[in-house]
Amino acid sequence: MSRPCYWHLGILALCGFVTSFGAHIVATNLPPYAEAIGAGAFVVGLLIAVYDFAELFAKPLAGFIADRSGMKLTLNVGLGIFVLGSLLFLVINPKLLLLVRFIQGLGAAALSTVSITLVAKYFETGRGKAFGIYNAIKGAGYVIAPALGGFLIHGYGFAMIFIVSAGVGLVALLLSLLLPRDQNKDNNLKDDDDDMTLRQFFLIFKEPRLLPVYAVIVINMFMVGILFGFLPVYLHGIGYTPLQSGTAVSAATLSYLLVQPLAGYFADRISISVTVIVGLALAAFAIILTTFTTGILLLAIIVVAGLGVGTVWTNCDALVGALAEKKKLGASMGAAQSFKEFGDMVGPLLVGLLTQLYGVRVGFVSCGVLAMICLVLVVKSDALRSSRAHARA
Repeated sequence: MSRPCYWHLGILALCGFVTSFGAHIVATNLPPYAEAIGAGAFVVGLLIAVYDFAELFAKPLAGFIADRSGMKLTLNVGLGIFVLGSLLFLVINPKLLLLVRFIQGLGAAALSTVSITLVAKYFETGRGKAFGIYNAIKGAGYVIAPALGGFLIHGYGFAMIFIVSAGVGLVALLLSLLLPRDQNKDNNLKDDDDDMTLRQFFLIFKEPRLLPVYAVIVINMFMVGILFGFLPVYLHGIGYTPLQSGTAVSAATLSYLLVQPLAGYFADRISISVTVIVGLALAAFAIILTTFTTGILLLAIIVVAGLGVGTVWTNCDALVGALAEKKKLGASMGAAQSFKEFGDMVGPLLVGLLTQLYGVRVGFVSCGVLAMICLVLVVKSDALRSSRAHARA
């Protein structure tokens, strides 16, 4: 594409919003459903995990398919699967929600992987800013979905959240038809030998240039999990009321979301990798200090942690886009998203185990120290030099 088109970016960001909205509008409103069918906490956890499980394995595969068969087609198919999966809840036994969530997750894997890959493809210049806008709009789904879902269930029943999810997905599908055609597929039909093989696809997971970025993504997701999952545990332990705890977590959420466009702007002006390193350092120090503070100082540290993880979240996507080979862009972005899901799943388990055995402070400090170790390894790697070289190319 000759010049960035923010209309196209808006469509792609809406696609990203579909997956975050679809995940959380159900996950945060499962208790009424569980009570209605007589399910326990384990089933609730399973229903939350199956969506992420589907995304974990399907995202890199979706990127591989998109590289070979076309980005736009894969995006449209992913949106279609998500919409049909959402509507499926209306015609099957409600106890089969696990199947619905798995199908939704498969569709979300395709649409989220391809939409973020197309951001990297369309915005070879101004990539940081584009990723910041994309991730901020996508992140709004995490904020809007819980409250809207509660309102819909209270007024119209549990099935309404699937109707609304399908409606949002359908709007994104119709708008995605306006995206440009895959010129690389139209112009290179004779160059099938240039397509990535299945063996090359698996090698992406240990691509030397990308391994340090993958490590940062996983560790950052550990910190995201501890910030939004275990911060309330610490706050409850030191006597915070639910209102005070909710306010503190909301401050972290706002800083995490609002920093992303700004972090992208600085990535374009300075260096993507430098902003990732700075963000990781801020988050690590803040996470370590969290359980040693209270009051206003604690609130300030929580905000700094949100700024750090938000910066790393969005600029790691931009960094993968800058380092990946063009013909492997979809698969590389898919692998990066898969590592995000892995960190999102494993991080809370690890921190939860440490907290259970040794207390919440050990969980926080261990996570922060692990991030500092990762930071040192990244600084010593050639990721910084490689990203600058690719930016100049």
